[in-house]
Amino acid sequence: MAGLHHVELWVADPATALGRWDWLLDRLGFERSRSWSGGAAWRAGGAEVVVTASPTLSAPEHDRRRPGVNHLAFHGGTASEVDAIMATAPAHGWRPLYAERYPHAGGEAHYAGWLEDDDGFKVEVVADA
Repeated sequence: MAGLHHVELWVADPATALGRWDWLLDRLGFERSRSWSGGAAWRAGGAEVVVTASPTLSAPEHDRRRPGVNHLAFHGGTASEVDAIMATAPAHGWRPLYAERYPHAGGEAHYAGWLEDDDGFKVEVVADA
C-alpha cells in the first residue's frame, strides 16, 4: 500500500504543545489514538500525526526555515470550515500567517489558511476544491 504512514514531530515542551495540536487535529477530523507521558498520536485516513518530547533534543526550538520540514498541509473541508478554523485558531495557540493575503496566499485558485504555533511549527489548512 502506498501513502504516508505517519509524521512525528519532536517538541521541547509537550505539556503546552499537546493542547494546541489536540485542538487543531480534532477540528481537522483526526482522533487521538494513543497517549503517553510526554506525547500523543492522532489518526485519520490511515495516517498518523505524533507529537512527542525528543529524547535527544539538539535545539530548544523548531525553525521551519532551516533544512527539514517547512510545514504540514491538511485537508480542511469546505471554504467555510477553513474560515471557522482560522477564526478560532488564535484562541487555541495558533497565529495566522499571511493574513493580508488570506485565503489566497498560495494563489488565486488555492483557498487555504496558514498557522504557526509558539514552537514554530507551521500548518496549512486547505479547502477542498
